[in-house]
Amino acid sequence: MPPARKAAPRQQGDWAEARAAAHLAQAGLTLLCRNYRCRLGEIDLVMQDGADLVFVEVRCRSGRGYGGAAGSVTGRKIARLVNTARHYLMTHPEANLRRCRFDVIAISGAPARPELEWIRDAFQA
Repeated sequence: MPPARKAAPRQQGDWAEARAAAHLAQAGLTLLCRNYRCRLGEIDLVMQDGADLVFVEVRCRSGRGYGGAAGSVTGRKIARLVNTARHYLMTHPEANLRRCRFDVIAISGAPARPELEWIRDAFQA
């Protein structure tokens, strides 16, 4: 169940990340880490898709204005994600031999009927 209409941003973010993780798990991906943080930034979900390592950014917007949820992934955000992913790879040497990709889960629309869009390989590092 989605959070109340005027939910705090962290509560809405937690709900969106849980929904995204469940959607990806249903598609066969395995959750390795949630909210990986370092001084460079944060990665919402780190998942495994077969032999691939997938860094997932989850974006949630109630409206579609200004590009909606997917459009809110800016160049600056991408740079932070890439740098944080590099840090993850340095601190998890077992992951270094895997192919990596960056996916975006964009959740938009009314809280009662949110629409989820999974953008595989949303950008390259």
